[in-house]
This record gives sequence, C-alpha cells and structure tokens, in this order.
Amino acid sequence: MSAKVSGARAWVLACRPATLTAAVAPVLVGTGCAVALGRFSPGPALAALFGAMCIQIGTNLANDVFDFEKGADTAERLGPVRAVQAGLLSAAQVRTGMWMAFGLATLAGAYLVCVAGWPVVAIGVFSIASGIAYTGGPYPLGYHGLGDLFVMLFFGFVAVCGTVYVQAGEVPLLAWPAAIPVGAIATAVLVVNNLRDREQDARAGKRTLAVRLGARATVLEYAGLLCAAELVPLGLALDQMTSPWVLLPVATAPWALWLVRQIASRRGRELNPMLKATALLLLVHASLFAAGLIAGTFSGQ
Repeated sequence: MSAKVSGARAWVLACRPATLTAAVAPVLVGTGCAVALGRFSPGPALAALFGAMCIQIGTNLANDVFDFEKGADTAERLGPVRAVQAGLLSAAQVRTGMWMAFGLATLAGAYLVCVAGWPVVAIGVFSIASGIAYTGGPYPLGYHGLGDLFVMLFFGFVAVCGTVYVQAGEVPLLAWPAAIPVGAIATAVLVVNNLRDREQDARAGKRTLAVRLGARATVLEYAGLLCAAELVPLGLALDQMTSPWVLLPVATAPWALWLVRQIASRRGRELNPMLKATALLLLVHASLFAAGLIAGTFSGQ
C-alpha cells in the first residue's frame, strides 16, 4: 500500500481531515454566542478556529502513532487507514508532525493570550496535554474508558466557552447549555468509532467505554447523546434564553433518529459510513445552531 500512496497523500490520511468537524463545530457555536452577546471579534474567532484545527490534527497524529505502538492498530483494523500501521509514514515522522501541529496551535494561542489574557494559557495547555494523553502517556484516557468524558469536556464545554471567552472576555450563561449539543454529537462520533472497534480493542487491552458497557448499552449511549443534542435548543427556546431561531437545529431530528436506527443494526465495517454521517451531523447541527443564535440577534427577538 505504501508504494501506491504519495507522501502528501499519506500525510492527509494521517491528519484525518474528516474529523475536523469536531474542531470547527464548537468554534461556530461559540462565535454564535459571542454574536448574540454583541461581542463578536473576527481576529480571535479565526485564531480560535485555526488553533482548534491544529490541536485536532495533532491529536489525530498522536492517536496514529500511539495506537500502533500499543498494539491497538493492526492489519485487522476496521476503520480508515492509519499511516504508521500501514507503513505509509514512520512513527518518528508522525511524532514530528504531531509536535508541529501542536506548535502551530501554540502560536495561535500566543496571539489569543495577547487578546484575552492568561486564562487562555490554561485552556491551551490542558487541551494539548489531553490530546496527547488520549492515547499516549502512562495512563492513556482512551484505554481506560475516559475517552467519552474527555470529548464531551474538551470538544463541548472547553471549546465552546473558550471561543466565547477570547472574543467577549467573559463566558455568558448561554454558552454553557450551548456547549452541550456540540459535545454530545462529538462524543457520539467517538461512540460509533468505539462500537465498530469494540472486539479488536478488547483483544488489544484497550478498555473503551464500548468495551466496558457492551454493544447494546453503547447504542443506548449514542441515542442518548443525540437526544440531548436535539432537546437543548428546545429547552433554550422554552426558557427564553434566546430567540425561537435557536430551534433551527431541531430540523436535524429525523436525521438523528435515522442514525440511531442504523447504529443499532450495523456492526464492524458497516459502521464506517455512519461514522462519517455522524461527523456531518455535528457540522450541520452546529451550523444551524450558530445561525439560529445570530439570526435571533439581528431579528431583534
């Protein structure tokens, strides 16, 4: 396989661009909150987006090399090609790429520190450290069933609230519930991945939550996460925290229901299209959520 893949293509595969929806979505929603607060700032918003994408790429590269070294990625892998396992790139090359991605994220962070102050340092340090610790280090989070919590925390609350903070200098009450749908669907993406790899992970000693809970409970977890994502906009509208425009993402509810049914009936490689579909749902839901927040502001409702 390595002879048929160019160096550039190998790096694209290793960076896994399809996963970048998890980096883009919270910045969209966080920026929507900043607009609703009347504190939108394009420079910090773009820097937050760039930094989030670099951290996501760095985390992907870390997963590629650390999963291979821990024996979780083998020739039996059911998911997309991993560069180190497939021999497309060496472990040393991917490590170098990982540190370069995190270095670029640090540059974006340095600008955001100048704009928003030293709290950004804590956000950046913990985000990068968690990206490495997900599969690396002495206690890899993903190997001990903590991956779902990690994604909900960092791709939901930290990323959304952090995006608002660098633009507005504060985290409004609205940002906390607004972070839940983003974190929930991002976690659902991980759930599909772990459900697909459950048997292989168990053999490799990777005790993900899917391994610990079993297939049936994992499907229920997925359904619960998507349900939460659809209910939060409804709660915000009923509580009048923002305008009725915030109900826009509820239009994805039939799609979410279809996905739950598909996840319940598929296993193994059959879940790969559902992984991509869930990642796309994340982007669409977040885009509609952000649009609803912004539309409410300009409509005066």
